[in-house]
Amino acid sequence: MIKNYLINNSHKHASKWLVLSIDVLITIFNFFLAYVIRFGITLNFDTTNLIYQLPIIAGLSTLSFLMIGSYKGVVRHTGMRDAYNLFVAVTILISLMGFFMASSRLALLPELLNIPVSIICVHYLLNIITLTTSRLVFKYCYYYVKSKIGETSRILIYGAGDSGLITLAAVTNDSNRSLSVVGFVDDNSQKIGKTINGIKVYPSGMIDQSFITKNNIKEIVVSIPHISKKRLSEISDNLLKLQVTVKIIPAVNDWIDGKLKVSQIKEIQIEDLLERAPISMDNQNITQELNDKVILITGAAGSIGSEIVRQASYYNYRHLVLVDQAESPLYDLQQELLSKGVTNFTPIVADIRDHQRVETIFEKYRPNMVFHAAAYKHVPLMENNPCEAIKINVLGTRKLADLSSEFGVDKFVFVSTDKAVNPTNVMGATKRVAEMYIKCINSTSKTKFITTRFGNVLGSNGSVIPLFKKQIQKGGPLTVTHKDVTRFFMTIPEASQLVIEAGTMGNGGEIFIFDMGESVKIFGLAKKMIRLSGLRYPEDIDIKITGLRPGEKLYEELLADTENTLPTYHKKIMISRFDDDDCMLIKDKIDDLCIMNLLSQDHQIVGKLKEIVPEFISNNSTFESIDKINKKSIRGKQKVLA
Repeated sequence: MIKNYLINNSHKHASKWLVLSIDVLITIFNFFLAYVIRFGITLNFDTTNLIYQLPIIAGLSTLSFLMIGSYKGVVRHTGMRDAYNLFVAVTILISLMGFFMASSRLALLPELLNIPVSIICVHYLLNIITLTTSRLVFKYCYYYVKSKIGETSRILIYGAGDSGLITLAAVTNDSNRSLSVVGFVDDNSQKIGKTINGIKVYPSGMIDQSFITKNNIKEIVVSIPHISKKRLSEISDNLLKLQVTVKIIPAVNDWIDGKLKVSQIKEIQIEDLLERAPISMDNQNITQELNDKVILITGAAGSIGSEIVRQASYYNYRHLVLVDQAESPLYDLQQELLSKGVTNFTPIVADIRDHQRVETIFEKYRPNMVFHAAAYKHVPLMENNPCEAIKINVLGTRKLADLSSEFGVDKFVFVSTDKAVNPTNVMGATKRVAEMYIKCINSTSKTKFITTRFGNVLGSNGSVIPLFKKQIQKGGPLTVTHKDVTRFFMTIPEASQLVIEAGTMGNGGEIFIFDMGESVKIFGLAKKMIRLSGLRYPEDIDIKITGLRPGEKLYEELLADTENTLPTYHKKIMISRFDDDDCMLIKDKIDDLCIMNLLSQDHQIVGKLKEIVPEFISNNSTFESIDKINKKSIRGKQKVLA
């Protein structure tokens, strides 16, 4: 019954009038106690004075508490501010008592109201001690009873610094969950073994499975500000083996009104563990570049395109034109923007392959900037449908670039991929051809054509992480194509920031490369995600090796063999420096490719792709036969020349 009462009424607060009444009763009792301390338990004095003075003390104390409002605080959340308010209220009370004493001595008030100075001083000290203590006693009794009777989750806080203390305060003051902090964990030898707010600090080496089991630990909250991804990954790897839930506090900038709330402490995600620092952009440059511009974004409903839309919507643009052929995702994006109060945009359902339709859009809206994110990106699907890959990634990009040049667009920013580097699949090769066309048209156009190139994006439609999450929900197994396969990763906001930043710093003809840090082993990523789900590999969920898919590489590259880089003003962004190509010849070959594509002869058009991109060597694909024929042809020519 008591348990149910606590659970059902934990959100309610004691009446402020009840708190005021208790405070007044305490001050009355303290006044009586002051006389006992001053004259002894026998009360060797005329008690008439005391009887007349008690109602006066009750009235003065009520007035003091009402003036300061010390009774309005939530008792179970008592803190330093509440103690300060009590101190001020008691100080006002002693001042009023002093006024009564002085008035009676000046015969302005009856002698009965003359309060001795010693009584006033003792009463003052008693009030400070007892009122503050009563608040703390009520507070800790509440949490003690709640922890004993209610359902309590016992936790550890990893980090005994200022952030750890803030986390402790947030956890202690939370009324929605019953949380009990068992201890702090820290690697600082000067803190180990000591107590902070009565809670012991343990060394990290002591936190093993036996410690967790013995103390019935359910959660560990990592509370270390500015922690590196590498360090966080090391800590989480050790903690996740202990069969506990590992959580992390958000960055200080994300705290609500500068205060940490328990609701903000979330379970650690795989995105938190990628061992790379996020990119920091120069928003001042972006502000100037996007100011009063009409911005057209293709693939606006996709992972990258939609994030470019979101970030661009924060700036003082003139109009956003959102183009995508996917009706439902574009509608969802439209509703999202409207819900945020963004109205200065136009969503358009259109296919970038439709030259007349896209031309009509350019004619009507006259964009100043184009962000081209529309593309087919799934490697195995495009390996089986090369004609479609060429229609979108090559023909669509060419038409969009030509129209941008024709209508005098200031800047055209093309979103490419690391799979365009030394491609082993059709998708990567088509993106490389698009890069080459962008570079060539830049040399003859007033429009500045810029390319961005980066790796896999976390949370995108084609990312491995959503796939792993679905497989974990179904009970596994997780599927990995090869035990040694590696990939570069970045978050969607980072990728989109890079694209926008490239649009500000680019002068035309560049390929911007993002320093993505160390590549991540997918097999290791799968094991981490299993542990993050509170499961064990391979006992609970296994990992199945399925073999490389058609066109898939073991590892990705950001630079081709013929490229090197030049630095930019941003240390994380570089410019690819590559050999000059014969643009007239490249354009002619691309024209031939687009004409051949109408025939839908897969081997012929992939052969033409390999002619345009000589470094395109198929891997685990039916098109490897073309490479074998090309090798024989090269050897034959070499023999003739010899």
